[in-house]
Amino acid sequence: MSHSAEPAPGPPRSVLADTVLERLTLLYPTAADPARARSAAAYMKHVAPFLGIPMPRRRALSRVVLEGTARPRETDCTAIALRCWALPEREYHYFAADYLRRHVARCSSGFVPVLRHLVTTVPWWDTVDVLAAHVAGPLVAADPGLRPAMDEWIEDDDLWLVRTALLHQLRFGEATDAHRLFAHCLRRADHPDFFIRKAIGWALREYAKTDPRAVRDFVDGARDRLAPLTVREAVKHIGDISGG
Repeated sequence: MSHSAEPAPGPPRSVLADTVLERLTLLYPTAADPARARSAAAYMKHVAPFLGIPMPRRRALSRVVLEGTARPRETDCTAIALRCWALPEREYHYFAADYLRRHVARCSSGFVPVLRHLVTTVPWWDTVDVLAAHVAGPLVAADPGLRPAMDEWIEDDDLWLVRTALLHQLRFGEATDAHRLFAHCLRRADHPDFFIRKAIGWALREYAKTDPRAVRDFVDGARDRLAPLTVREAVKHIGDISGG
C-alpha cells in the first residue's frame, strides 16, 4: 500500500531559510546556461527543468550562498528543503539534498515525513540516492527506532521509497543489519523495475565489502529468485572466496 499521495508538509517559518533562499535564487540564475540546461534535462529524462549549472560551479555558488549563515535547527533544514523542492529547476533540489547531507545530524526522527515527501516528489535517482544513503541512512543509524519505517517503505507501491529502503544502509559497513538487508532484498526480488533490481545488487555489492562470504552465500541461496542483473551487480567484486 502506498501513502505517497499524502499532502505535502508545509515549510515552517525560518529566518535562516529566508536568507538562504533569497541568496540562492539570486545567485544560481546568474550561472544559467540554456544549452547545458537542455542537455542535462534530456540526460535526466526530463524529470525536471535545469538551469544548466555544472557541478563545480554550482557548489562554488552554494558556498557563497551559505557564507556566514548559522548552523541550522531541524526546522531550518525542513524549511530550506521544502522551499527548494518547490522550485522547478533541478539544481535547487541538488542544493537542498547537499544541505541535508551536511546537516542531517541536526535532524531527528521527526524529519521522516519531510524525507518521504522529498523522496516521492519529482523523484529520480539523482536526488533519491543522495537522500537514501546520506539522509535516511544517518537518521536510522542515529535512531534504530526508525528501522520499522524502512520496513514499511520496502512494502510501498512507490518504487523510490522501496529504493530508499534498499539503499539506506549503503554506508553502514560493519554496522549493517544484514538480516534486514537480506530480508528487504528478498522481499522485492521479483520487482519488475530496473531501478529496484539495480538497487538490490548495489546494496549487496556494497555490503560485500564488509562480509563477502555472507553476500555470496545469500546470492547462491536466492539465485532462483534474484534477477540476473541483481546477481551480476551483487557479486561483481567478490571474486573467488571458496577457499578456507
